[in-house]
Formats: sequence, structure tokens, C-alpha cells
Amino acid sequence: MFAIETQNLTKRFGKTVVVDGLSLQVPTGCVFGFLGPNGAGKTTTLRLLLGLLRPDRGCVHLLGHNLFAHRLQALSGVGAFVESASVYDHLSGRANLELTRRVLGLREREIDRVLELVELQRAGNKRVRDYSLGMKQRLALARALLGKPRLLLLDEPTNGLDPDGIMAMRRLIRELPDRIGGTVFVSSHLLSEVEQTAQGLCLLRAGSAVLQGSVADLLDRSSQIDFTVDRAGAAMEVLIANGVPASLVDEGAIRVQCPGEDRAAAAAANRLLVTHGIAVSAMTPRKRSLEDLYRDTLRAEDGAARQGPKRRAA
Repeated sequence: MFAIETQNLTKRFGKTVVVDGLSLQVPTGCVFGFLGPNGAGKTTTLRLLLGLLRPDRGCVHLLGHNLFAHRLQALSGVGAFVESASVYDHLSGRANLELTRRVLGLREREIDRVLELVELQRAGNKRVRDYSLGMKQRLALARALLGKPRLLLLDEPTNGLDPDGIMAMRRLIRELPDRIGGTVFVSSHLLSEVEQTAQGLCLLRAGSAVLQGSVADLLDRSSQIDFTVDRAGAAMEVLIANGVPASLVDEGAIRVQCPGEDRAAAAAANRLLVTHGIAVSAMTPRKRSLEDLYRDTLRAEDGAARQGPKRRAA
């Protein structure tokens, strides 16, 4: 069973397709990053997952329940905050949580539990107008944690925070799957956020998933090797003409993409360069980053779009 599973999820506003045939599979017990630039459709997708919007096509399963056929069962194990931390400034943090606790019919000690989880137990009786923005975000997170959800949906949880607030929130997010025994789905446009917190990711662009899977597996699919050469421009021409993915690092080095840990591919690139009279003085393996993966994926999508329409991966 997946924590979240969608099939062909589609949402239009007028003639604009905001979410386009999105199929997600989010494993249980992890932090899953939902990554994409602003305007990619992330917040609309979150609203669809929470039943706040109705899709034009497709289905959503949360914790094994069909959201539209069994809404109450699907949402009973879900907590969320979307877009901003909407709290009452004139009330204390504890009083804010009390309002939600009563609606949910929970025991009073539940407030102490969530305040401790987000490390606000000492500030619970202070008025929220005296909180920093980071504290307000953590209070919103505490409210989402009321009732012990097994699935937590967070929309841009570090948005607007200062560096200390960002570090504190990211640490909390990393710890939450173990502390709540569940799954945390984090929507963000920040590469560093996903790289530092998530084990799985989906890269969204124009409402479609262009990349999805385990972060470790996605990064291991291809490695990079920096070749130190005497003529970088000529080396680039040779490799590209022979279908070898490469990029210019500087005047004396080029970077070659190799599938996984494929030493044969690196050796073949080296032979190709030497055969064409290009001196290679060093070959240095380079660990691929999420930024590399993001840039290369979007570059490949742009190239495919220029060559004509094709079916997107989901």
C-alpha cells in the first residue's frame, strides 16, 4: 500500500490545464519531496489530494482509501497545512490548538504531545502575536499533527523563514516519519529543501511528473566524470558528434555523463578523445547532485519539446 497514489489526475481552470495526467506513488514511512518551480501546479495538486478541489479526471487513494468514494476514511489519517500558517494572533499557541482539538474531539493531553513534537512546549501559553514566523509555522505544524495522522501534507513549510527557522523546520521534517510512524509529503520549489530532507521525490513541471522515484536511485542512475583535456572545445565537439552527453566545465575540462557506475562508458569516451588527438591528463569521478539531476532533466524536457510533442513520464 502507498501513502498516496494517484492515477491520471487532471485539473483544468477554464482552458488552462494546471495538473496534467499526474500519476504519483508515494511510499509509506518516508519524507517525500514534491519539487517544482513556482506555478508548476504543486499547490493545486495538494488541494486535490485533500479533496478541496474536484479533479476533471483521475483518482486519488490516501492510505489505501479512495478519496472520492470514501472521503471520511481517506482523510481520517491525514494532517496538513497548505500555503500559509493561518493562526489567531490574539490567542496563545495552546488556545489555537484547543479550537482544533475540540472540533476533532481529542483529549486535552493531545495538545501537550504536539507542542512537544514541534518544540513549542515552553511557548504554548504565549500569545501568537509574539511568535516569530518560524514559531508560527511550527504551531501550524503542531495543529496538523493533532489526532496522530499517518500522512502529513506540507506546502512550502520553510517559506519566509530566516536561516535558523529553516534549519529547525528541516530537522523536524527529517525526524517526523520516525516520530509519528508515518509519511511526510513536502511540496517545495527549493532544491536544497528536498535534498536535505527527502528520501523520495517527484519533479513536477507544467502539471506533469517528469521524474519520480527514490532520491538515491535517481542520483545513482548516472554518474559524472570530469575530463581534464588540452582542448575542451574540440573535445566537446567530438563527444557530442558521437552521441556522448557532455558539458563544458571550464577552458580545460569537460564533464561526461555515464550510466550508473559504467566504467566502460568512461573508458570509451577517453578512447574517443585520444583517437581524435585530444590529450586527456586526468579523469575525476564527480558525485551527481540533485541540482544536476534537476537541471539535466529540465534541459532534456526542453530539448524534447523543441523536437515535437511526446508523452511525458509519470
